[in-house]
Amino acid sequence: MADLSLSRSQLLLLAGTANRPLAEEMAEHLGQPLCAVTIRRFADGEIFVKIDENVRGRDVFIIQPTNPPAENHLELLFLIDAARRASAARITAVLPYFGYARQDRKDQPRVAISAKLMANLITAAGADRVLGMDFHSHQLQGFFDIPVDHLYAAPVFVSHFRQKQLYDPVVVAPDVGSAKMARGFAKRLNASLAIIDKRRPSANVAEVVNVVGEVADKDCLVPDDMIDTAGTVTEAAAALKRLGARNIYAFASHALLSGPAVERLRASAINEVAVDPRRAELRQAEGAVDRGADGQGDRLRALEPVGERALRLS
Repeated sequence: MADLSLSRSQLLLLAGTANRPLAEEMAEHLGQPLCAVTIRRFADGEIFVKIDENVRGRDVFIIQPTNPPAENHLELLFLIDAARRASAARITAVLPYFGYARQDRKDQPRVAISAKLMANLITAAGADRVLGMDFHSHQLQGFFDIPVDHLYAAPVFVSHFRQKQLYDPVVVAPDVGSAKMARGFAKRLNASLAIIDKRRPSANVAEVVNVVGEVADKDCLVPDDMIDTAGTVTEAAAALKRLGARNIYAFASHALLSGPAVERLRASAINEVAVDPRRAELRQAEGAVDRGADGQGDRLRALEPVGERALRLS
């Protein structure tokens, strides 16, 4: 079924409740209405899912990030199962954010590789294809036993920073594992490269040990795949400022903004944080997001989402 050539008229967009505003925005850009779906809870909390339109022979795209709570992942699985049982020609799970991606290896005894389990569930539910955005690590594509289209928000960030008049820019990898990603941004922005030697004594806690590279009197760009509690990026900014950095810009694909993240960002030495607005939590951080192009006021800016472009190419 995955090899079928389907016309645009057979495209059908479904969405769960994890980030409905994002799905509506993507549908508007595509000029395609969202399919009517009923999702409700029973008195005991069980989820009920029903697709209210005919999906037989249609090319179905289900837009649903799988961030916590776990009900978001269950909604995705139920929507996939409902579409499969209703004889959809092809089912693509669109994952603006793939939750549990950080648990991708057994780095200590008796722990689960949760990312692999989540990938198995999506496959077992009946998805024919996965369309994801900036996985926490590239090898997650191999966790799925079905084709994966792994997309990147890099073009949006590169375009954004090319419009700025940066002074002797340097892209600073927040840790050794991000060096390859940072090198890619440095090449596209004609910037130099620096790397932060970071240690993580416990989950969501980061300590900067050293900065490898020249950052004094330069505009520093700090990329990452996600900003969770903002400990990594704010500690990095403090270290860069101590070493004489001029301006500091941070950017990430996934704005989780958990716990004290917004307060930490506001109190940090960062001049601007650019994020891709695909997470519901970003919309819940009232007053934290500045969509204005002038860069004044609040420093956390949401750039244009890129997911709808991906659906046009699928």
